[in-house]
Amino acid sequence: MTNIFIDGSAGTTGLRIFDRLSLRNDIRLIVLPEKSRKDPEARRDALNMADIAFLCLPDDAARQAVSLIDNPHTVVIDTSTAHRTAEGWSYGFPELEGAEKIASSKRIANPGCHASGFVALIKPLIDSKAIKPDTALSCFSLTGYSGGGKKMIAEYEAEEKDVLLSAPRQYGLSQQHKHLNEMVKVTGLEVSPAFCPIVSSFYSGMEVTVPIFKKDLNCSVEELKEIYKSVYTGNLVKYTDGANENGFMSAAAFSGRDDMQITVTGNEERLLLIARFDNLGKGASGAAIQNMNIVMGADETSGLVY
Repeated sequence: MTNIFIDGSAGTTGLRIFDRLSLRNDIRLIVLPEKSRKDPEARRDALNMADIAFLCLPDDAARQAVSLIDNPHTVVIDTSTAHRTAEGWSYGFPELEGAEKIASSKRIANPGCHASGFVALIKPLIDSKAIKPDTALSCFSLTGYSGGGKKMIAEYEAEEKDVLLSAPRQYGLSQQHKHLNEMVKVTGLEVSPAFCPIVSSFYSGMEVTVPIFKKDLNCSVEELKEIYKSVYTGNLVKYTDGANENGFMSAAAFSGRDDMQITVTGNEERLLLIARFDNLGKGASGAAIQNMNIVMGADETSGLVY
């Protein structure tokens, strides 16, 4: 029986992980009483008792949690931004990092939600030399409001919510979004993309789009599709031709699921590379559980919806 502790189980990511794991019979959840949830000593004991600890915390709290661990056998899966580009941490996207590396790692940084889609689209193209590392890219990403945590959820679900919340809202206007470092380092790009994240009035789901001109590709459109098909051969990330709903593509299509769909649309001149998934699924909790399954030696899809 694998002992699991979720540090920060009251947040949206932690709650989704807890809900998924509470249905499992191959793990034992370490649960602190409410009064001890923020007690450093109680957390220290739980973290060191765990075979696998999920950190669903703000960045500084995640760093502090790691400092509390002295059990050399405890595996940490951190869902915060704190360690995604840190030395000594594996990047928790098994389809690209390699399941073998995840399985042998004690420190795993779960990818960011927006970054997951961008990395899934761009890293295979850099690795295969289909695009050059100095290619100037743009990216826009639509997300459900659950990605903003409890405060944003309350704002969107209030009976008398601000009228401006009824339409999509762009943010990250300074071009300094916290996912950008990860998007550049993990893919191997040399130039940060112009990144336009947009939150809208639906609970969960995500659609990440990277436009690209054919002149910036070192391959044909069909060869581009074959790159994705050859990289994504598992159950949780798949390439799909013709992925649309009568000419539309909804960002909520994968809400409640833990997998990701990759597709290419457009024409011979201008292409759209698109990843659809759930910001709380493959963009957060689902990815974390997938990494846990790999560490445990279980089927990577155990307990996941796809």
